[in-house]
Amino acid sequence: MTSAIVLVARLVLAAVFAVAGAAKLHDRRGTQHAAVEFGAPVGVSGAIAFVLPLAELAVAALLIPSGTAAVGAVAALALLVLFSLAVSVSLLRGRAPECHCFGQLHSAPASWKTLVRNGVLAGIAAVVLAGSLSGHSPSVVSWIAGLESAEAIGLGAALAIAALVTAGSVVFVSLLRSYGKVLVRLDRLERVLAANGIALDEEEPELGLPPGTATPELPGIAKLLELQLPVLLVFASPRCPPCRTLLQKAAGWQVAHTDVLTVAFAMSGTVELAQAEAASHELRNVLLDDDLRLYNAFEANGTPSALLIAPDGTIASWVASGSEAVEGLVARALEPSWPVGLPVGSEAPTMRLPSLDGEPVNLADLRGQPALLIFWNPTCGYCRAMHGDLLAWEQAMDGDEPRLIIVSSGHAETARAEGFRSLVLLDPGLIAAGRFGAAGTPTGVLVGADGRIDSPVVVGASAIFDLASQRHTDPPGDMSAALSVSGANPRPR
Repeated sequence: MTSAIVLVARLVLAAVFAVAGAAKLHDRRGTQHAAVEFGAPVGVSGAIAFVLPLAELAVAALLIPSGTAAVGAVAALALLVLFSLAVSVSLLRGRAPECHCFGQLHSAPASWKTLVRNGVLAGIAAVVLAGSLSGHSPSVVSWIAGLESAEAIGLGAALAIAALVTAGSVVFVSLLRSYGKVLVRLDRLERVLAANGIALDEEEPELGLPPGTATPELPGIAKLLELQLPVLLVFASPRCPPCRTLLQKAAGWQVAHTDVLTVAFAMSGTVELAQAEAASHELRNVLLDDDLRLYNAFEANGTPSALLIAPDGTIASWVASGSEAVEGLVARALEPSWPVGLPVGSEAPTMRLPSLDGEPVNLADLRGQPALLIFWNPTCGYCRAMHGDLLAWEQAMDGDEPRLIIVSSGHAETARAEGFRSLVLLDPGLIAAGRFGAAGTPTGVLVGADGRIDSPVVVGASAIFDLASQRHTDPPGDMSAALSVSGANPRPR
């Protein structure tokens, strides 16, 4: 009876390690991610994803012959202790990474249940070791040969059922992977249709927190709002194939729209995994969300998903779920009409900005004469297009116009090279522009002699010169023809 118990324990333990090793080897990328989440350095995670499953398969092979069963039991105990230590350290640090214990067959966040399961397996390994050392570990072949007919039939039936369950699991996982590929292709198809003016769903689903509600006070959110720009918060997962495609585009958004939109990411996984993902796509503003605190607080809906946060810290959109919806949300955020700036008649912000000479200038000290503030970026294509016209208009000023003040995001040398005779103030982070609600460049706003906002914020060359002409004649010379070109599409950049 003791020999039978030890033999069954050997077979069960061998089956568990064989399935775990084969599943991990089949999904080495997932195993590598799991290793990083448990604290392994990114540089060695690839080696771990290869060596670990081979070690588990070797343990399974050692447990089958009676002569090597004791060695296999010791190796199994060593691996189980190692696994349990890694899980315990993660749990004590407040993290619950995906254990990926059985690859794509089964993967769940590590918990105390994982430790209990490892303890049970360790107990089985101890039974095998004790039985092997005491001589109660028969050969599998001799044990099967000694079975009676009914017992042999029962064993065969059990093995057949186990094989069917295993095959079914493999087929199920394969179907899930195929389903994921179909979702990716459907996502691409929807984007192509949308690009050709065919929208499958015109209504925005009301997911997440209602627009207008206060943004949850969570670590990292306040810093994202320091530039006083709209914030696009993208929820992504390193295991999500559509996320990888979207993250490549989002990296481009961070470069192309840095002066009008702050793009940030709430990424699941450990610090190492988040850093690796950020480095692979050259992302900035990556917030670690391994405990899904941000995800749950904003009531996100799957990955990838995203929402907009207004410069005043309120929710500005419902949660957009899926790549196409996120891209549509970005397009709406870049519309020139959003945000609209400060209300006409309200007090203009008072703040100190450095001049080209490095001397701080307080905007409050400029009261007493109407002023046209133009928020400028020397590297902005639309600014470059209107640069010559603006210099010509500045040259033709006769004193009846509002005072021209250029608020430039460039460095002093770059701004000085622009050749403006008017006052140029430096605003490298576009903080002043954000305070005025000027999302992008070139944008302009009139400030009255009393220090109050005298016009809405306008975007683009034509709108800026139209604003200036409210107090002055049209631009000199043949400039009107040039304005129709430079201001044809005043979307800020």
